Amino acid sequence: MIPTEDASARKRVIEDKLKQEQETLSFIRESLEKSDQLTKGMVSILSSFESRLMQLENSIIPVHKQTENLQRLQENVDKTLSCMDHVISYYHVAKDTDKIIREGPAGRLDEYLACIAKIQKAVEYFQDNNPDSPELNTVKARFEKGKELLEAEFRSLLTRYSKPVPPVLILDAIGGDEDMEVQEDVTLEHLPEAVLQDIICISAWLVEYGRNQDFMNVYFQVRSSQLDRSIKGLKEHFRKNSASSAIHSPAVQTKRKETPTKKPPKRPGTIRKAQNLLKQYSQHGLDGKKGSNLTPLEGKDDVLDIEIDSYIHCISAFVKLAQSEYVLLTEIIPEHHQKKTFDSLIQEALDNLMLEGDNIVSAARRAIMRHDYSAVLTIFPILRHLKQTKPDFDATLQGTAASTKNKLPALITSMETIGAKALEEFADSIKNDPDKEYNMPKDGTVHELTSNAILFLQQLLDFQETAGAMLASQESSSSASSYSSEFSRRLLSTYIYKVLGNLQLNLSNKAKVYEDPALRAVFLHNNYNYILKSLEKSELIQLVAVTHKKVESSYRELIELEIQNYQRSWLKVTEHLTERNFPAFQPGAKLKDKERQIIKDKFKGFNEGLEELCKIQKGWAVPDKEQRDAIRQAQKRVVSDAYKAFLQRCANISFTKNPEKYHRYAPEQVEEMIDKLFDTSA
Repeated sequence: MIPTEDASARKRVIEDKLKQEQETLSFIRESLEKSDQLTKGMVSILSSFESRLMQLENSIIPVHKQTENLQRLQENVDKTLSCMDHVISYYHVAKDTDKIIREGPAGRLDEYLACIAKIQKAVEYFQDNNPDSPELNTVKARFEKGKELLEAEFRSLLTRYSKPVPPVLILDAIGGDEDMEVQEDVTLEHLPEAVLQDIICISAWLVEYGRNQDFMNVYFQVRSSQLDRSIKGLKEHFRKNSASSAIHSPAVQTKRKETPTKKPPKRPGTIRKAQNLLKQYSQHGLDGKKGSNLTPLEGKDDVLDIEIDSYIHCISAFVKLAQSEYVLLTEIIPEHHQKKTFDSLIQEALDNLMLEGDNIVSAARRAIMRHDYSAVLTIFPILRHLKQTKPDFDATLQGTAASTKNKLPALITSMETIGAKALEEFADSIKNDPDKEYNMPKDGTVHELTSNAILFLQQLLDFQETAGAMLASQESSSSASSYSSEFSRRLLSTYIYKVLGNLQLNLSNKAKVYEDPALRAVFLHNNYNYILKSLEKSELIQLVAVTHKKVESSYRELIELEIQNYQRSWLKVTEHLTERNFPAFQPGAKLKDKERQIIKDKFKGFNEGLEELCKIQKGWAVPDKEQRDAIRQAQKRVVSDAYKAFLQRCANISFTKNPEKYHRYAPEQVEEMIDKLFDTSA
């Protein structure tokens, strides 16, 4: 049982907690009431704000809509006014641009093109919106007038500033100065840069808006004329400077042909020298005039050299100028018209060059008909240059018409044909040159025919590939259609051997004109020796050896044979010194009259024969010093040995009271006399 005192205390605690809870509950109720009051107040405020906001919105929205409408109306008015101004401006374009169009584009191209653009827009507007209006015709007429003036300005600028390229600049561009170790790449500037830009601008406008290709015809006509004038100016430059440009060769001596000591130098003067000799032979040797009395026409041949050099340089100049013209053309002419325009542009200059080439071929053909085979020497350097230039030609003319591309190959074919004809006829002329007694060298020296033939063949060394190609071009065999350099070299080797064979045959026939067999032998010896030394001193011997390896030994055998033939002439001298018919006698025995006479006759025959041969053969010629000395030494040895043996046999024989009458010469004197053979100054 719980004590009463504790229960009271516990009750008081519970009552206190209950009282606190009641107080807390009362506070919460008061707070809820206050919150309800505040909520009602806030709801009332918000309801009032919403009402006022709705009233404001109902007032503002109509005003806003009215403002928007007003702004839209304002914009429409502005746009309408702007469109009206723009439309009205089209009606004033003709008047506004009249002055500028009439004055033309010169000096103010940008401003002029801007005016043309305005006119063009006006044309487009009237065509789209009012095609029946008179203003359309007005602006159309103004546009056409503007286009005409642009075309006129294009022609004017092109004509005024297109000038022929100076010859000196062309020569620099093609490397004409051979003295310069390093050739600089020269750029040809045909038009000033500012003018070029104006022309390009006008061209671009005419292509895009002008819809007229007439300006392209104007372009190729003007530039074609300048290209042709540039090449003609270069040609005139060569003519004016011919005196200083020509390489003069010394006068050609034809009285006696010395044995060559070196290969002819490779220069135009050598060709001219060959032409001089060949012309003398072909034009005078065949009609009976003595060639040694002729004087070469140096001035005429200098001019010929200049013409050849001029044509070669003009060919190179054409390629360089045409390439430069194409570069210029690509900046001005539309791409799809460039090849056709370029083809037209180069025609005049190309045709003139080809015509000049055809004239060279025709002149060579006429010269060959006159048996002037030196004409082929004119063809050689030109043909070689044409073939060397052909790759550049083909590259430059790429894209042009077939007729244009075929012009150079046709000229090359013509030159090869006429060149081959000249070579063949020259070979025939060497074979068929008539034997004329009055045209034979009296001293048995080298015949003019020999020197001409060798000189001609030596020229072929400078043009081996060209000459071989000439001969190959006339071959009908399948191998010739695609001939190689080796094939053409073999043909040239065979040709040279053929000429040498014809020359040898002709010389053998000519030698028959000489009545004296010894002079005949000297003549053949000199000519064969001249041929051999000429072959050895040049590359001819290697060229002939391509197909005939024994040519050198063959000539040495011929030379030795003729030396032996010559030595037989001394038999009539030495036969008197032999023991044949020499009287047999005992030492100290007295000779009979008949025996004494035999010895006297031997002395007399020897003396007279020696004197006669020395007198005659002193006027003969052996130009080669080495051969001349060898022949003398051999003859001295034979004659001197025989004479000494003869004198020894007669030493103790008394066959006359006047021995000095018969014993005229000591062995040393005989040798001195032989040493004077082939020496007209002795």
